[in-house]
Amino acid sequence: MIVSLSDPSALPRAVQTLADGGLVGLPTETVYGLGADASKDAAVARIFAAKGRPADHPLIVHIADIDGGVSGVQHFAQALPDFALSLIAAFWPGALTLILPRRPGVATAAAGGQDSVGLRCPSHPGAQALLRALRQRPEGAIWGVAAPSANRFGRVSPTTAAHVQSELGEDLLILDGGPCSLGIESTIVDCTRGVPVLLRPGSISTEALAQACGQPVKSASEFAAAAQGAVASDANAAAANTALPAAPRASGTLESHYAPRARVRLFDAAGLKLALQNWRTDLGAPKAPGASGPPAAALAGASAPAQLGVYARSFAPQAAPGLLLQPMPATAAQTAQELFAVLRALDDAGVQEIWVERVPATPDWAGVADRLQRASA
Repeated sequence: MIVSLSDPSALPRAVQTLADGGLVGLPTETVYGLGADASKDAAVARIFAAKGRPADHPLIVHIADIDGGVSGVQHFAQALPDFALSLIAAFWPGALTLILPRRPGVATAAAGGQDSVGLRCPSHPGAQALLRALRQRPEGAIWGVAAPSANRFGRVSPTTAAHVQSELGEDLLILDGGPCSLGIESTIVDCTRGVPVLLRPGSISTEALAQACGQPVKSASEFAAAAQGAVASDANAAAANTALPAAPRASGTLESHYAPRARVRLFDAAGLKLALQNWRTDLGAPKAPGASGPPAAALAGASAPAQLGVYARSFAPQAAPGLLLQPMPATAAQTAQELFAVLRALDDAGVQEIWVERVPATPDWAGVADRLQRASA
C-alpha cells in the first residue's frame, strides 16, 4: 500500500509498523529502502526473506540527524577514527555510508554477523521525519532503521514508490516521498582499517572525500596492494599478515548487481554505432550507407535480439522497428538520477537486451560507471 508522506496518518502508521517488527518502504535521496528496526534481529530477518538476500550480506543502518547523528553513531559503533568524524561533519545528512567498528550485541543481524556496521544519515526530509519520530517515541527510542534497496536481491534499485510496489507487492506499507533526487546508492567508505578506503562509489567524489578528511582515500585494491607491500617488507611477515585488518563485506559490492531481466551490454560510442548498423542487417533492415564489419551477433557474442533498448549519449541512433531509444543526459548527476528508472522502463517494455554507451572515465561519472558495470556482469 502506497501512502503519501503528505497524509497525516503516514508517519504514525510507519512508526507503529516498525515498532511492531514489520517492514516499511521508505524514500531516501539515493533510492527507496526496505526498512526494519535495526535492533530487532527477527524484523531484520524479514528484510532478507522479502528480498531473497543472503543473511551474511550486511545492510546499511539509517539514523536520524538529531545532534548531527552523533548519538546514533555512538549507539551502533565504537572507536571512531578522527577522519570518520570529519566525514560525518562534512557529508551528513547525505549520501555517504561509513563502515565503522560495531558495538558488541547491537544490530548483529543487520551487520550480517560482522564486527563492523554500515551507518548513514540520509538527507531526504521524509526519511528524516520518520527516523526522528522513531528516536522520540514515548514508548522507547528506535535508534536506527536497517534499509537496503527495496527490490529483489541483485535487481534494479527502485527510485519511486511505484517501483517498490511492483517489486515487493501491495501488502507492504510504502511511504511515497516522490522520485529520488540522486538515483544511485550512497558512496561507501570503510573506516575500520586505519585509513579511509572506498568500497563503493556514489555521488560524492573521492576528491571531495579526501579534502574533507584531510588524507587520500584509497580504493580497496590500492589498500590491499599497500598492505601486502608492508607485509613483504616486514621482517616478521607471518605476524604482520595476521595483524592486517580483514576487509568487511558491504552492500552493493558484488560483481553482478543492479541488473534488469534484459541483458545489459556496454559499448564505446564507435562500437555501439557499428553494432547497431549490423543489428539492422541481421534483422533484414537495409544497411546504412558505407556500413561494414562483422554482424551484431559477432560483436555481441550472441544472436541479434529482436527487441533492443539503446541508452546512448554522444549520438542519436536511427529509429527502427523493435528498437527503443533513450537518450542519455550530458551530465553524470542527471544520468545517475534517471539510470535505474531507464533500465526498469526498458525492461518493462520487453526488450531482450539493453545496449549502453560507456560513460566517461572521469571521477564525476564513477558512480554511474560502477552501476553499469555491475548491471552488465
